[in-house]
Amino acid sequence: MDFQIADLRSFAATVRAGSITRAAAVLNLSQPAVSQRIQRLERAAGERILVRGTQGTRLTPAGETLLAYAERMLSLHDEARSSLSGSTSSGRRTIGLLEDLAVTTFPAALADFAALHPRVELEVIVGTAASLRRLADRGRLDLVLGDPASMAESSLRWQRQVPLAWACAPGIDTRAEPLPLVLFSQPCRWRQPLLDAFSRYGRQWRVAFQSTSVHAVQAAVSAGIGLGALLVDNVPRGTLIEPEAHGLPPAPLVDIAISRRADTDADEALNSLELLLRRATTARGGTR
Repeated sequence: MDFQIADLRSFAATVRAGSITRAAAVLNLSQPAVSQRIQRLERAAGERILVRGTQGTRLTPAGETLLAYAERMLSLHDEARSSLSGSTSSGRRTIGLLEDLAVTTFPAALADFAALHPRVELEVIVGTAASLRRLADRGRLDLVLGDPASMAESSLRWQRQVPLAWACAPGIDTRAEPLPLVLFSQPCRWRQPLLDAFSRYGRQWRVAFQSTSVHAVQAAVSAGIGLGALLVDNVPRGTLIEPEAHGLPPAPLVDIAISRRADTDADEALNSLELLLRRATTARGGTR
């Protein structure tokens, strides 16, 4: 039995929403209709993919595997449909991005989105997690790619962990005690996992430089001020190092997520952009 797009879409919506009841509301379907689609998908897969409980649903190992394929299949399906039919979407969409992700993930998705939706104007607001949350709470942002800890749980659509990477200029003694660090300023939530990694590793450190700007952190790393940790695609050329060879702990994983304004589920352009951002993030080493 082949997988059906409608069944895959109901499955993905159930995972995002956390329950069949909430997924039914998002899809504008009855709860029994969504349940039937999930059951049909399980028959096609020959495996149980969701476990239902009082706290909602959770993925089985087979469901984890299928979800990765489902997201790719839905992305390709929607992209093909938009390309063949010609998008009717127009007007402005306002997107919120952390600066780190605006530099890496967003450009990879922008060209494809512009080709699929040439009449849509994107307004991109780059800010801190806290500032993006304030704008989202006021209904100013249609979609946010950023820190899930600063998003309303009800608005979360998708979440991934992505790896950071250590970076320093040639000549930095990475075994120095205390080790000079280049960090993002508070309240960046990526800062504490780095410090915790050094504490667990028994390394002493000092803050040599800190900034809220990814470009300033990159410049400080390149200038040899200290050791920094950035998303892999943001590491300045010639500064990427392997932790084992330099007496460093493994760089931590950090969480990123996509959230949407509640009334945008049927927005073709935002659905397309969300799928493109997911695909771009996964291609850059994201893990579930």
